[in-house]
Amino acid sequence: MKNPVDIAVTGAAGQISYSLLFRLASGELLGADQPINLHLLEITPALPALDGVVMELHDCAYPLLHRVTVTDNAKQAFNNVDFAFLLGARPRGPGMERKDLLQCNAEIFAVQGKALNEVASRNVKVLITGNPANTNTLIAIRNAPDLSGENFAAMTMLDHNRSIAQLAEKSGVQTTEIKNVIIWGNHSSTQYPDIHHAKIKGQDALSLVDNDWFVNYFIPTVQQRGANVIKARGLSSAASAANAAIKQMRAWALGTEEGDWVSMGVVSDGSYGIEKGLVYSYPITSMDGKVSIVQGLKINQFSKERMKLTETELKEERDAIKHLL
Repeated sequence: MKNPVDIAVTGAAGQISYSLLFRLASGELLGADQPINLHLLEITPALPALDGVVMELHDCAYPLLHRVTVTDNAKQAFNNVDFAFLLGARPRGPGMERKDLLQCNAEIFAVQGKALNEVASRNVKVLITGNPANTNTLIAIRNAPDLSGENFAAMTMLDHNRSIAQLAEKSGVQTTEIKNVIIWGNHSSTQYPDIHHAKIKGQDALSLVDNDWFVNYFIPTVQQRGANVIKARGLSSAASAANAAIKQMRAWALGTEEGDWVSMGVVSDGSYGIEKGLVYSYPITSMDGKVSIVQGLKINQFSKERMKLTETELKEERDAIKHLL
């Protein structure tokens, strides 16, 4: 049997975590032959609830789950971890402006970035899902100067999956028959879900669906999907977010499928004219744990305008919390 890998999960008593932890323990991330240790971080008042989750994990008797550590201390949670899912973030409350949410969560991710910098594995893969995910990722990176920006990513796989699902439903095919969709930019309502390069059974997606549907239904549906889930169930996406977190981290760690890519918020290197240093969602491929931005895609004027719109929002978010960078 392999040596266990160490996986940290923050916000571990929350809804997304409740959908995530049992799938991690079953081997869905790294395979049925890879044992794991879980490091679970929560705020102090939530520790009793987290104890109940841990009881359930033990009661599942997962053969791959070797050890579970529960703590309210970030350094203890991140000690020597190989993977970190940063789920915990303050939700937007009534009357709270976006800038207020940015400020609250910026402080959380500054602390966590510093703790990761001090004690995590130098090869750690850190996936941030707590919103605003892209800017929280930037904050964590800036507070972890001894780690590389390549150790961090923001989750836009949920938006990527939503795009695939909408396209599959429209075209009457299975989701596995769709490749090369893209989420550009921010994990917010300004994101740009792009199917100009997508394939449906090997054919160009836009030759099989009409442009009016793409512009007036597909784009806003993907952009507003999270808000519509909240409206329908009274709670934010949890199971689908956990699923996306596993799929994105798995693609990062084990590699993307040949001929396809996934969307991931990574540090911009200037590709496609996006300002360097922003955490921006690109189409990426991964091999041997290393991420590469897909290059050479032709971008039309329609796409350029929407890519710039979401870039502008990311600049505004960055400037709002620049004192924490």
